[in-house]
Amino acid sequence: MRLPLFPACNATALCLTLAAGPALAEVPRVVTDIPPVASLAAMVLGDLGTPEVLVAPGASAHGASLKPSQARALEAADVVVWIGPELTPGIARQIEALAEGAQRLTLADLPETRVLPFRDGGLEPHDHGDDDHAEDDHAGEEHAGDDHADEMHGEDTHLDSHLWLDPENATVWLSAIATALSAQDPENARAYDANAKAGAARIAEATETARSALDPVRDRPLAVTHDALQYYEAAFGLRVVGALTDGDDTAPGAQRLDALRALYAETAPVCALADPGTSPRLMHAVGLDTIPQAEIDPLGSALPQGAPLYPALLGDIANRIAACASQ
Repeated sequence: MRLPLFPACNATALCLTLAAGPALAEVPRVVTDIPPVASLAAMVLGDLGTPEVLVAPGASAHGASLKPSQARALEAADVVVWIGPELTPGIARQIEALAEGAQRLTLADLPETRVLPFRDGGLEPHDHGDDDHAEDDHAGEEHAGDDHADEMHGEDTHLDSHLWLDPENATVWLSAIATALSAQDPENARAYDANAKAGAARIAEATETARSALDPVRDRPLAVTHDALQYYEAAFGLRVVGALTDGDDTAPGAQRLDALRALYAETAPVCALADPGTSPRLMHAVGLDTIPQAEIDPLGSALPQGAPLYPALLGDIANRIAACASQ
């Protein structure tokens, strides 16, 4: 690094001041896995910095791999913020190898993170009971302090890795990111804390707006092409009756398609929520091409990136579901 040049000292006192002056603190270099997590990190950083994103908008998180520029960003990272290897197995080894000196914040491992089990077969809808409000349903889910959640945080349990679609998780993570950045950069700790609190308020407002949009359609049966919305479903009390593919986006076999056809014959969905690029052939195979459809991108690839993304994602999903299910 080239050092700045200073004019020769003309006074002893000035020379001593320059020599003894404190070094300016550097804002930590932050690398994140997916755009929604980058949005949360950007909220906490505020005007102090911009996080790097490893999974570009429109790319698959499950099959992500690194470009040379992203590998260099990992090598230079001070803090890595990511969901965990369950979501991005392709880059987990690279984080291990390239970010040896970085502080790693694995969001799925935080004890405050709400975790749900992977739904094998995607055919097990949430039982919302007779509660009137989605927040009551959400409060009934297992938390990381409970026995079930302790098991979910164990090494051998297959958890649903789409944890960012729970706004309560996102709020918890803002605080954790602020703590991680403050440990690296104590001089800006107050700014990180204030930014995290402001971000939490924005998420709370977006959550209430989304809930208002979804309340009229909460009890209407929905089909999904990819079982990636379980956390959103639980947070807002939605009724999903079956998924074409599991949370890891594995292609369905003939037995799965037969089960779905039987399920949809018993409980006809009013709307199909499709991932971008879902095969029309698969939709036709189970009759989802005959009902209203809404394209749902859990990563918000078409939305403005950066700090505004996460609150906008909550509202975008809600508006798309509400419009589709109301037809």
